[in-house]
Amino acid sequence: MFWLYSKPIFVVLLIIKQRTMKLSGIASHFLYITALLVCFLPFVTPVMALSLGLVFSVLNIHQTFYTKYTSLTLQVAIVLMGFGMNLTQVIETSKTGFSLTAGSVILTLTVGLLLGRLFKVDGKITMLIAAGTAICGGSAIAAVSPVIQAKNNQISFALMVVFVLNAFALFTFPVIGHWFNMSQHAFGLWSAIAIHDTSSVVGAAATYGNEALEIATTVKLTRALWIIPVSLVLMVVSKKGAAGKVKIPWFIGLFVLAILVSHYLPMFEMVYSAANLVGHKGMVVALFLIGSSISMSEVKKAGVSSFILGITLWISISVVSFVVIQYC
Repeated sequence: MFWLYSKPIFVVLLIIKQRTMKLSGIASHFLYITALLVCFLPFVTPVMALSLGLVFSVLNIHQTFYTKYTSLTLQVAIVLMGFGMNLTQVIETSKTGFSLTAGSVILTLTVGLLLGRLFKVDGKITMLIAAGTAICGGSAIAAVSPVIQAKNNQISFALMVVFVLNAFALFTFPVIGHWFNMSQHAFGLWSAIAIHDTSSVVGAAATYGNEALEIATTVKLTRALWIIPVSLVLMVVSKKGAAGKVKIPWFIGLFVLAILVSHYLPMFEMVYSAANLVGHKGMVVALFLIGSSISMSEVKKAGVSSFILGITLWISISVVSFVVIQYC
């Protein structure tokens, strides 16, 4: 008798649960669409987008309908940003800063991999942090991650380490430069070599002076081009699959093509500027998707050692490059 009277109650509870789940799905779609639109606002930075994604993750708001396109979004953003690179300017300015840039990239990658083994950090996280520190922060991590098939939590963790250090460098580098009476030229070189992301390099150099800004920007462009050879090397050494096949990162070739097209067909400058802007905003969107798709429990698995790796590597390259530029 009890089952006969209670059965309708269970049915009603089941219907309510199903309706709640349906409403929750609709609500999460709405929140994702809203967040994606917010990412296109001019004042929204990569750090803000990643932070917003992490808030979604903490609140357990997930939608695989959007996050499954994370890798594609990263690759498209990289290609579009290629339209904003000035090939002539990069070639001209690389003549003076090429050896310093090459040495710093190779040294940082080597030391990063050694420290990763020493601190027993996950191999892919180590490579992402090393690439981000050696080349150009979030852009390098975005370019390398699909090549080594890094997971979202690994990408997110590397990005968090890089962005925190970027923010710290933005405020501390000008103070250190003035303290040691660095010239505009020396500070421009140092900031371009030792600071991860282009935005932070430009911000720190602009604070120091116009000459430092000009030098830092051009040398930073040269440093950013190391995304190509590093990604190609990783493509060869990171063979996937039982048959040993290498997944070719076609977006790197398209990235190079975008640079060449913008250089040899300058009549479409407005189109290139628009594509570059969309690329930067696409990167912001990708960072939001990465942040929202990770699990906090998975991030914890990375451990404190990964933070120590990122900090130690960044301090090492900052000190070495400072001594070489200032006193050698």
